[in-house]
Amino acid sequence: MNKSQLIEGLAKAEGLTLKKAEMVVNTLFENMTDALVENERIEIRGFGSFKVKSYDGYQGRNPKTGEIIEVGEKKLPFFKVGKELKERVDRLE
Repeated sequence: MNKSQLIEGLAKAEGLTLKKAEMVVNTLFENMTDALVENERIEIRGFGSFKVKSYDGYQGRNPKTGEIIEVGEKKLPFFKVGKELKERVDRLE
């Protein structure tokens, strides 16, 4: 599923116009993004949680030249699946 399919599904399920559904989806994603930028944790019960993980810098190697390079520290969003979603997906096999 991509963003436009999510918008279409929301519009159909709730009887909204595509424009209104798009506004709802965009607002949701903006708020989630803002929370992660502020280093807040997002928890959606039954689905999962999002948080920002910090990674230390390290020495890496350019695979093409073999040159050693410094890779700086970074922060990345991380998703941890919730128990209910995990169990539901696992039943699909």
